[in-house]
Amino acid sequence: MKIVGLALIGCLLVSPVESHAADKSLEKAFEAEEGETAYVEVAVATLWTGPNILREVDQPSASNPVDIWKWKEKMTYEQELQLSGDGMLETQALYGNKVTILEKEGDWVKVAVDGQPTPKEELGYSGWMPVSQLTYSKRFAHEADDAFVMVDAPTSHLYHTSSFRHQGMEVSYNTRLPYLGETKHAYRVMLPNGSHAWVKKADAKTFESQEAIPTPTGQALVETGKQFLGLHYLWAGMSGFGFDCSGFTFTIYQSHGITIPRDSSVQATHGEPVAYEDMQPGDLLFFAHDQGKGSVHHVAMYAGDGMMIHSPNSKKDVEIIPVTTEGYYKELSGIRRYIEE
Repeated sequence: MKIVGLALIGCLLVSPVESHAADKSLEKAFEAEEGETAYVEVAVATLWTGPNILREVDQPSASNPVDIWKWKEKMTYEQELQLSGDGMLETQALYGNKVTILEKEGDWVKVAVDGQPTPKEELGYSGWMPVSQLTYSKRFAHEADDAFVMVDAPTSHLYHTSSFRHQGMEVSYNTRLPYLGETKHAYRVMLPNGSHAWVKKADAKTFESQEAIPTPTGQALVETGKQFLGLHYLWAGMSGFGFDCSGFTFTIYQSHGITIPRDSSVQATHGEPVAYEDMQPGDLLFFAHDQGKGSVHHVAMYAGDGMMIHSPNSKKDVEIIPVTTEGYYKELSGIRRYIEE
């Protein structure tokens, strides 16, 4: 895995025919213990700053299966602002992501997400989530580090059959599941519970490993970002259902085989510094309080021709705007490049 900056880094699709192939652990609820690893069993797991702090409107995000679209649709603007203003959320993890259990309190567990680097926790970005959104399968764990299928459409569905009948869970861009085989139009993938499903080839790519993902050009990163134009912002968002600013840049880079720190404030201290006049597509632009001299609070990606692409705030959607846009340019605090020339 290419790591830049830090040296660390829902619903079941089980048909009667294939259910016998899943682990016997499926016969009982997953029992999390501190220090154990587990895998996310919902399309997107939202990690909270504490257990049992959900509001009624947040229930669709904490169930199994989840309904992130419904959650976002039902939240008012004021409720969206509360997520950040009250410090309710930490990050998100995608279907099949590996996590390490750090603590347990009732039906909630604090986990660290593998592959999301942060100086706060060596094992990965941490937060609280319902244990009902986790599972463990020896079969999946055995296959997890081998060849995988990665979703490269904003979202895609899993299916029970290779003919795409019986549509199942909608999963996010950058979701990675072990490769089991393929037909002309579909990839067969293993699910976190040890069973299998199918995903459209038109919505995914296969790789032998993270290291096998080709190093991207800056323009390739920009083109990836453009897939999400119009997607509404979500604080702590890490998926094709919604991003925050650093979740957007992190996910674009990670999907191209480059892992950068999770938060904008840390992204701003790694990579190589770049002068304003030397900016290239794919470079990250950082914005700070006190006219660029204070703490970093935002990140965008340079899109070329004086434009930048970003996921701005709870009022807006992913957009492309001039770097010189009022309210941003005066807070520009630095530019970093994460692609080796």
